[in-house]
Amino acid sequence: MRKIAPFIQTLICYLFIVLFIYAAVSKLIDFETFQTQLGQSPLLASYAIHISYGIIAIELVTAVLLMFERTRKLALQISLFLMVMFTTYIVIILHFTAFTPCSCGGVLEKMGWTEHLIFNIVFVGLALIGIRIANNSQTWRGYIIEQTTLTIVGIVSVIILYSLSEQKSQYNNSFTRKYIPHLAEKLTTLNLESTGYYIAGIDSCYAYLAHPNAPLFLRTYDYHTQNVINNRIKIKNELLPYKRIITYVNSPYFYLGDGTVGIIEKGILNDYTASLETIDNAYYNQYVPGKKDHFGLSITSQKTKQTALALLYKTVDGYQLKINDTTLKSQQNGAFDLDGLLIWNEQHQIFLYVYYYKNEIIILDSMMNEKNVMKSIDSLNEPELDVAFYKKYQNYRLGPKTIRVNETIATYGDYLYIHSKRLGNFEEEHQSASIIDVYDLVNNHYLHSFYLYHKPKQQLRDFKIYQNSVFAVIDDEIYRYQLKK
Repeated sequence: MRKIAPFIQTLICYLFIVLFIYAAVSKLIDFETFQTQLGQSPLLASYAIHISYGIIAIELVTAVLLMFERTRKLALQISLFLMVMFTTYIVIILHFTAFTPCSCGGVLEKMGWTEHLIFNIVFVGLALIGIRIANNSQTWRGYIIEQTTLTIVGIVSVIILYSLSEQKSQYNNSFTRKYIPHLAEKLTTLNLESTGYYIAGIDSCYAYLAHPNAPLFLRTYDYHTQNVINNRIKIKNELLPYKRIITYVNSPYFYLGDGTVGIIEKGILNDYTASLETIDNAYYNQYVPGKKDHFGLSITSQKTKQTALALLYKTVDGYQLKINDTTLKSQQNGAFDLDGLLIWNEQHQIFLYVYYYKNEIIILDSMMNEKNVMKSIDSLNEPELDVAFYKKYQNYRLGPKTIRVNETIATYGDYLYIHSKRLGNFEEEHQSASIIDVYDLVNNHYLHSFYLYHKPKQQLRDFKIYQNSVFAVIDDEIYRYQLKK
């Protein structure tokens, strides 16, 4: 073992030299993108400029120190310290922040964050082995104390950066909610066995669940008996370049739409065969079925080059597209500030558009004409966006300082329900509940709020209302609650 130890140490040093030089050079080659990525990090945004230079300098200096026998132990300890910090950073990004930025560093950028974490842990282990070989005269007790101390310092350093970051402060606000205690009583839960499901529709017997990774399968959940049936949808043309199929169920019909190819398909439940309803090259970002043969769309207007609303409706001559490019008004550059959620209220025959990034709710009639504008309880009138342009990818991306006012929405009868993560006066973050704000669509004002209680540290992904029931997808489960009258 003693004979091969120097070889192992040399190999470890060479691996670190290659890693640090490659990482530093790839950052220098695309330094602007590297700085932009740091500037959109939940932990490092406030220190992006200094860190961008510091990381590259430390990586290059460490690589040089690893080349010489006299400085190898020091260089390996620096390597361990860096890899511990990088690993801790990834753990925090994956488990403790609401925003996951782009990874950076050449080929490492093509890794997912989980793969990146495993890669870093392997190099932490290599550094520990290299340090032990470099100082084999040290007692095991001294070695363990020294490296444990160094590891703890690295972890604590990143945790301090996280605690100093401004990420959490964006959720505090100056409005006051009116809570109705225990308004939603939990009735049943069902494990869906994987995350990513959304509720395509609900009727008097079933909740219909779809998944973006398996768009031709529709799960029928009988919420009275707790039985689940998996149905495969048949479509006429499977060769189209589908990218983002979204399913809606409005019993007895179901709809499949993909705005990237500009089509909407329609079928009847229990048959599960879809026929092409429209292919008028009406490319859209989102769609929602309205009254018969009418579809509300969110599109990119050719006239304004910004997000606009539109109506696709059937006439005797085929489908017509009516564009409303005046209702959504940009306060900034229009890249993200007009983004929101479009929904149809069957009982009042109206469309509702709720902005993601400001406190505005637009009410439109069945022909997509603006009827009214309502303010939500939130106090954010103008979007606060953290937008950066990535020259390498030629696109804009949102960063962690962006304040998202509204998460998901649902509507039934006279009410609009909005899930928000924003905290008001006298509120603290609740690990075991999600906030739902309720709005009166008849009198156009905020009514009250209530909690949907669930398991700790789980996330509300989607929810729908049917009569006096709330159906909510929370991570890999679907909950059914009853609203008390």
